[in-house]
Amino acid sequence: MLNIRDIIEATRGRLVSEGESEFTGVSIDSRTIKSGELFIALNGDRFDGHDFLSDALKTGKGAIVNSSRFTVHGSRFTDRTIILVDNTLLALHDLGRYIRKSFNGHVIGVVGSNGKTTTKELISSILGTRMNVLKTMGNLNNHIGMPLSITKMDKDTGVMVLEMGTNRPGDIDELCNIAMPDVGVVTNIGYEHLQGFGSLHKVRDSELEIAPYAKKLVVNADDSFLMEGVNAKFKGDVITFGIEAKDADLTVKDIDFSDDGTRFIICANSGCIDIDSKIPGRFNVYNSLAAASAAHAIGFNLYEIKKGLESFTGVNMRFEVRREKGVTFLNDVYNANPSSMEESINELARFADAGKYTGKYKRAIAVLGDMLELGDYGIAGHKKLGKKLSDMAVDVFIGVGPLMALAVSEFRGKGICADTSEDAGIELSKIIEDGDIVLIKGSRGMRMEKVMAAIEEDGSKKSVDFAGQHRG
Repeated sequence: MLNIRDIIEATRGRLVSEGESEFTGVSIDSRTIKSGELFIALNGDRFDGHDFLSDALKTGKGAIVNSSRFTVHGSRFTDRTIILVDNTLLALHDLGRYIRKSFNGHVIGVVGSNGKTTTKELISSILGTRMNVLKTMGNLNNHIGMPLSITKMDKDTGVMVLEMGTNRPGDIDELCNIAMPDVGVVTNIGYEHLQGFGSLHKVRDSELEIAPYAKKLVVNADDSFLMEGVNAKFKGDVITFGIEAKDADLTVKDIDFSDDGTRFIICANSGCIDIDSKIPGRFNVYNSLAAASAAHAIGFNLYEIKKGLESFTGVNMRFEVRREKGVTFLNDVYNANPSSMEESINELARFADAGKYTGKYKRAIAVLGDMLELGDYGIAGHKKLGKKLSDMAVDVFIGVGPLMALAVSEFRGKGICADTSEDAGIELSKIIEDGDIVLIKGSRGMRMEKVMAAIEEDGSKKSVDFAGQHRG
């Protein structure tokens, strides 16, 4: 429960109307606020929470509002608790920090260019074998979502696992100043948000803003560029993981890939344990290693790690293997940058190569949307991608958006350009055949999930048409 005294102390706010003195939680959405919760009226890019204050207080029991947006005299909310602050976003940050300071358990911060959400979920799955875990909700890893997640802490919370995202220098530092992680996990460094960073070195520097806060840093030993930065910036306890780096603290051996998952053995100084993971892909072996290393760093044994890793079934829209009427789809549509795109394409090629020996797959098809926010690297990065696809076992390439059109122009196989993801789905539905394997991926702004929606809609229409003909 949050009480007025703590809220005012945390936010340095001014109480102008008192109704309820305790609140069951915090909400920033008037549509989903629950009875007993406190509404924080944030100013967004498209919406201003103050415009929905009346709606929020029909259900909620109080609100934190900007003093410049609220008139005390003549207020219609005299039966609700109203707290005035200079800036509601900073008030949310202050409240998250205040709650964090009252927490005595471990706080694990997860950063990196790729794999953050899956790694966060894997860590939570392991720690959940014997602790109550508070984790960032979904992919809410920014300056709003992360502190909002912290406000969900209750007396039973044993550990926090907080994903932290960055678009520009200073973002991770801002989030760490709220969360104060004692364990940091850096998955990797890659080409992400270059429009905001400008260079790969600045990406690394920004991700490593977590280093001054952490007592222990879990890092990918196979990423030499990351390790160079860690060795220069961090003097605490470093826990390493890797597939290639055999001197890492946690390593793997005997990796066996399949369409439905991956089998491998994790080895640490305390021994080895076999893992039968339900999530496919070499990059998910890395994510599993990162999660295992974080759990091991705070005292979890290999059997607990095995239980947590094997019970995890994946994250929605992140390299989901779906099968529809004889076609296998690698549905990896949540987001993309050059590093994650390369990993996913490698997996498409691996699936296709393995399938050729068994006769399982006929063709490999890549449906790829623009990789956004790459700045000056955008054109070169997409052309490089088209050339790479030409050298791999990819039979058909459907490019979505103007940047992917450049990639298609460099592709030596059958290439198709589409303006939108819906158009790509229509084009794909015309050519897919039983036995094809299809990768779908692109930046979040490209809404690549609409490719699958178009395929499913086309399949429904064909079913209806067939049924109608049969009745006739």
